[in-house]
Amino acid sequence: MRNKIIRRGILFFFVIFFVYAALLLNYSCSRIDTRNVNVVVDIPTGASFWKSMKILDQAGLIKNRFFFYNLAVIQRARLKIRAGEYEFSTLITPWEMMKKLKRGDVKVYKITVREDLSLREIAEILDKEKLINKEIFFEMASDKEFLESLNIKADSIEGYLFPDTYYFNRSMNTHQIMKTMVDTFRKKVTPEMILEANKRGLSEHQFVTFASMIGKESGNNEEKPKISAVFHNRLKKRMPLQSDPTAVYDLDDFAGKVLRSHLKRKSPYNTYLIQGLPPGPIANPGLDSLRAVLKPATVDYLYFVSKNDGTHNFSSSLAEHHQAVKQYFDLKNQQIQPLEK
Repeated sequence: MRNKIIRRGILFFFVIFFVYAALLLNYSCSRIDTRNVNVVVDIPTGASFWKSMKILDQAGLIKNRFFFYNLAVIQRARLKIRAGEYEFSTLITPWEMMKKLKRGDVKVYKITVREDLSLREIAEILDKEKLINKEIFFEMASDKEFLESLNIKADSIEGYLFPDTYYFNRSMNTHQIMKTMVDTFRKKVTPEMILEANKRGLSEHQFVTFASMIGKESGNNEEKPKISAVFHNRLKKRMPLQSDPTAVYDLDDFAGKVLRSHLKRKSPYNTYLIQGLPPGPIANPGLDSLRAVLKPATVDYLYFVSKNDGTHNFSSSLAEHHQAVKQYFDLKNQQIQPLEK
């Protein structure tokens, strides 16, 4: 009689176990919902498994807390769920969701930083996606200790945030994002390029500053070596560089048009008033501008003026330049310069 009770107990246990296993398997492999809805959740750093489960539950991603917990035990995930912002489709299964949480497959933001954007413009792009704290971003941009840690021998990070396509996530802090962009600069701007700049009498910082001026003057990569030549030739002749973008770089309310009044304003960056290069970059240049510094065109140009189509007319003499100005500018209808350039 006793053996019979034991056998029944064992049979009952196995029946319960197999029913439980079948239900758990069905739960684990079934979609959370038949509707395709994207749900974004944020698992904070240091959150316990129970806190994480509550967040997921409140987002409607857990249909059965008991089975979800058991699934976490089976996958040994209770101590392995990574913090971060996640995006789940409700068509995902709990099994796949648990694996994603263990891997830390957080939501990624594709950020494209175009060439020749300023520090402020880059901050706006990153802030729009809520990837940075703008206040911290600008503080760190001129923090001496932070700059030294990045081997930047300058007063600002301007010029070293390399233009590229990045994949950031919100688990990265502001420092990490800035460092990633500078690390990309170090990978792209080789020691050989720095050495070549040194041979031309330019420090790394002057090299980047020079390139930033070229990039702001023209987005046409084919003519950048010519613009580089103009600046190189002017430097050799100790002529002011007279680059319009430098005159408005440090303006907080620049509206997009360079006026004669801008060219006369006192600023350490205004190359209409100062001799040589400005004290630092006026944007974050790309490789084409950097290479143009090192390989200027073999020409004797000293002047250039916009043709209003994205390209420029280049001249070797002031007389030629004045003629080009008359050709491409109706001075009666233009508020902007040119002055003698």
